[in-house]
Amino acid sequence: MRQIVLDTETTGLDPLSGHRIIEIGCVELRNRRLTGNNLHLYINPERDIDEGALEVHGITREFLADKPTFEQIAEEFMTFVDGAELVIHNAPFDVGFLDHELRRLGAKWGAVAERCRILDTLKMARDLHPGQKNSLDALCRRYDVENAHRELHGALLDAEILADVYLAMTGGQTKLSLGGADAGEQGSEQAEAIRRLAADRPRLAVVRASDTDLDRHRKKLEAMAESRGQMTLWQELEQ
Repeated sequence: MRQIVLDTETTGLDPLSGHRIIEIGCVELRNRRLTGNNLHLYINPERDIDEGALEVHGITREFLADKPTFEQIAEEFMTFVDGAELVIHNAPFDVGFLDHELRRLGAKWGAVAERCRILDTLKMARDLHPGQKNSLDALCRRYDVENAHRELHGALLDAEILADVYLAMTGGQTKLSLGGADAGEQGSEQAEAIRRLAADRPRLAVVRASDTDLDRHRKKLEAMAESRGQMTLWQELEQ
C-alpha cells in the first residue's frame, strides 16, 4: 500500500481570500515503511505573506521570489501523489488549498480526492482521544515522537513528524524482525526471512505430570473452589 504523508505551508488561512500555497512536503510510505522517496517543493505565491503566517513558518516572499509557481510544479506534484492515500493532519485545510490551486489551472487535474484517497489524522486522533488536545505537538508528546528540533513549522519537517505519529497511532511497528533487530527503526531494510528449524533437530523432551502431581493439583483447585463456595470440574463430574 502506497501512502503519502503530506503537509503544506501557505500565505494565510483562507484560499477564498486569495491565499496561496508556498511549500509542500511529501513523505512516502510503502506497506508502513518509510522509503526515503520524498518530495519537497517551495512555490512562489506571487503575493504577500500574512504576518501571522510568517510567524508560523518563517518563509519570506523574498526567499520565494525565484521559486517556481504552482502551475510550474503541478504536474510533478500530481504525478507523485497520484493513486496514493494521502495522510494529512487536518486534511480539509491542506486539501482545500490544493483544490483551490488546481482549479486555478482549469479542469485538467480535477480535485485531489478524485485521484487520491484521503486520511485525516486529526479526525483519527479525536476519535482515539476524545476531549484531549490533538495538535501535532500534543500527539508527539502522547506518542513519544521527538520534535524538539521543530522551532518553526515546515512542510517537509512536519510531514516527517506526522509520519512517525501516524505509525505510532496505528501500531508503531514498521517491520517484523525475528532476528533481534530493532523493529521500529525507520527506513530500515525489510526484515530477515523467517528462520525455519531443521527437520532433523532433536525432539523436545516431554515431561508428563505424575499421579502425585495430578492429585496435588486437584486438591489445590478444590481448596480454591471451596473458599469461593464453588465446585471444581472433578467434583461436578462425581455428582
